[in-house]
Amino acid sequence: MSGAWTVFVKEWIDALRDRRTLLVVLLSSVLMGPLVLVALSGLMASFESRAEQREVVLAGADQAPTLVNYIARQGFSVKDAPADYEARLRRAELGDPVLVIPAGFEVALRQGDAPRLVVVSDSANKRAEAGTGRLQRLVAGFNRERATLALAMRGVSAEVLEPVRLDERDLASPQTRGTQITGMLPFFVLMAVLYGALNAALDTTAGERERGSLEPLLMNPASPLAIVLGKWAAVSAVALLIAVLSCFSFIPAQWLLRSDSLAALFQFGVGEALAFIAVIAPFATALSAVLMAVAIRCKSVKEAQASTAGVVLGVSLLPLFGLLNPGAEEGWHFWVPALAQNTLMTRVLKGEALGAEPLLASLAMCAVLAVVGVAFVAGVLRRAAVR
Repeated sequence: MSGAWTVFVKEWIDALRDRRTLLVVLLSSVLMGPLVLVALSGLMASFESRAEQREVVLAGADQAPTLVNYIARQGFSVKDAPADYEARLRRAELGDPVLVIPAGFEVALRQGDAPRLVVVSDSANKRAEAGTGRLQRLVAGFNRERATLALAMRGVSAEVLEPVRLDERDLASPQTRGTQITGMLPFFVLMAVLYGALNAALDTTAGERERGSLEPLLMNPASPLAIVLGKWAAVSAVALLIAVLSCFSFIPAQWLLRSDSLAALFQFGVGEALAFIAVIAPFATALSAVLMAVAIRCKSVKEAQASTAGVVLGVSLLPLFGLLNPGAEEGWHFWVPALAQNTLMTRVLKGEALGAEPLLASLAMCAVLAVVGVAFVAGVLRRAAVR
């Protein structure tokens, strides 16, 4: 253990000396999640501000004074659509959908006909697309009011229009509803750990070979296993440092949220950050061992980067399984690295208990990967030392 500690200190100092790489990893990995969270809050704040303005854009408003009167009674203000509203919607210069009213709207209503209204929007224009539901609800409310008045004039109760009443009850807690928006945060934590461990793992294995310093290192009295344990501990320490910084970076990011609804739903404190670290720490150590095992047989850092592309791709794609296949958690999810950590961190965001069995399953898989990876690297170094 004395030799392993010596190697650990040496590798840790070397990792901290490479300030440029460390700074790039910190900026790209640690800050990416909070920046995306702040950008998402800005987008939601823009939608909320438009909803608060309560404006409706109409084309042909002079053809429907009764509809305009109804909209005004609902607390909305009416704006006339510009002549080139279709072109502006395509260019995303107009942030509201347009309700087009045909000529003769009032005459058709008096005659008992059903005039056709058209909501013009652009699905690529997200700001305008978000307002189509508001227009649809206004038109539906206008239809109900007209039908109620028509029945009342004939002495028929308006309740015949709704023989069944429907109430909604949402079982999801506020934190669970918040994960519909913040569910990508565990993915950013996983990516931060991945790229934090990747650079350190490549430098301590393929980098040593490329610089020609691996063979002199093996000439020391320390055993190959002690050398590997020291290197593995240093790589894991870098990955854990990135993980801690990434998890705690979401706490100050909440101060910059511009959306009141997102700020109310996203409650991330010290307890949640510590739970994230408890989930991600075993994965960081296992991932460090796997990356070292893949890179140890490479003669250069460039070759090692190509060889570890499969590991990077797997860690990047596995967490997306839960997003692409929404539904109940399956027991096997917790036996798949990266997917298990993403699922457990999502539980933390929802305010749910992690559970002993899922934690033990993910910990067991991480332990197996770590032991296999360290043993493989030690075997490669032992054979190299013999030669």
